Amino acid sequence: MNEKEALKWLATRMPVGDDCYVMDWGESHLLLTTDMLHQTTDFPPGTTGYTTGWRSVAVSLSDIAAMGGEPKALVIAYGNSQFDLNSLEKFIEGAEAVCDKYGTRIVGGDLDSHEELTVVTSALGEVKIPATRKGAQPGELVAVTGDLGRTAAALDLFEKGRDEKANELFQFTPRVEQGKKLASLASSMMDISDGLARSLHQLAEVNDVGFRVTADKIPYAPLLDELTGSEEEKEKLGLFTGEDYELLFTAPEKHEFDLAKYGSTVIGKVTEEGVDIVRGREVSPLEDEGYVH
Repeated sequence: MNEKEALKWLATRMPVGDDCYVMDWGESHLLLTTDMLHQTTDFPPGTTGYTTGWRSVAVSLSDIAAMGGEPKALVIAYGNSQFDLNSLEKFIEGAEAVCDKYGTRIVGGDLDSHEELTVVTSALGEVKIPATRKGAQPGELVAVTGDLGRTAAALDLFEKGRDEKANELFQFTPRVEQGKKLASLASSMMDISDGLARSLHQLAEVNDVGFRVTADKIPYAPLLDELTGSEEEKEKLGLFTGEDYELLFTAPEKHEFDLAKYGSTVIGKVTEEGVDIVRGREVSPLEDEGYVH
């Protein structure tokens, strides 16, 4: 099975589907999420220990953000072929830096030997009313935070040996503050881990709706213009590479002004069916492609 098939099977056995598991907690809700990253698939040669720590924690904070939550604590399981004090120290510095930025902390974890660097982060968050992936309605707006293609640009720079700039891009900003503000406006929300195209298809399937997005409204990382030779290539990197960890959400049209105020870009509308992209006067299906774990 591929990842998509495995997730469908797991959904028949346990409550998977949203970015976090939601548990009632008095008048509030607790959010629980976990992520696993590997050296060979997630940290290209040139990735610093600091960036590795930052990114490992940030992916889980992004899940909390996607449900409008406030991060409370993290635990980290760290496995490597050997424990080098300098490498471990840099990793923890990066992990603590992103925690400090969002008012949370690492409270424990585990160490183990492993054939390659492998990091598992589990985050706990809290929210009054969680945003979920289900709730989109035809006629609503679909929007994203930030810009897309940062990870694609970073991967290109790593290949070219421009490690300093690549590491800077890899230290992405989990949209915790925007998530908290957007949660009260959004009818559905998720983070973009597998690419915008795949995320649109995932959201469409959960809600039994469609989407029509406009190509020239999609915000791309400015650096993509320097790294690509055409709009088609830039679009491919921004739509399908994945791991940008921006927020994708839907909201009623009456909230359009507030969406812009909170650092979001409206890229299209919710439709009855199909996931399409508009380029000029041409409307074509947007392929269900993206990052494969």
